[in-house]
Amino acid sequence: MPTLNSSIALLIIDMQQGINTHRLGPRNNPTAESQITRLLTAWRAAQAPVVHVRHMSRSPASVFWPGQPGAQFQVEFTPLATEHVMEKNVPDAFANSGLARWLHERGIRDVVIVGVATNNSVESTARSAGNLGFATRVVADACFAFAQADYAGARHSAETVHAMALANLQADYASIVSTDALLDAFYGSAATPAAGS
Repeated sequence: MPTLNSSIALLIIDMQQGINTHRLGPRNNPTAESQITRLLTAWRAAQAPVVHVRHMSRSPASVFWPGQPGAQFQVEFTPLATEHVMEKNVPDAFANSGLARWLHERGIRDVVIVGVATNNSVESTARSAGNLGFATRVVADACFAFAQADYAGARHSAETVHAMALANLQADYASIVSTDALLDAFYGSAATPAAGS
């Protein structure tokens, strides 16, 4: 595992207000936001690159329609002026967004992906990252999913949906890690630098 530095980007996917107000059903990982905050604190302390990805829907009825409160970032994940903001209107943050070019221009070959939903935008983005040759890590406890019915109508828990999405990624596209393991690799004993350090 390399040292946390300017060659490793943290991609925070769709941590917008609408994800809390839109009725998507039961979710897993209730502490995902606190794990994302730990990682964001570490990246900021190291002055490593952070990319905030937000979904801007093409549907005026969506809570993610531009200009609606739901499209805004959650307060705790408000980007700093030094952090990059990337907008998308499909699940994959790499599709027609210029994200790959932005990363390549800065010599970034490693990405760490967190956010929501594990089986949607996180999985789609991680698949593209892997296919494009980025060393990709998805942080399991810093992502979450929602309960969902399959094509036959059978209901599956949020934890099952989350686990299967990660299994799909681990097969070919990304390494699946925990927040503690990632921070331990960078700092030892899963320590998180204090905010502003």
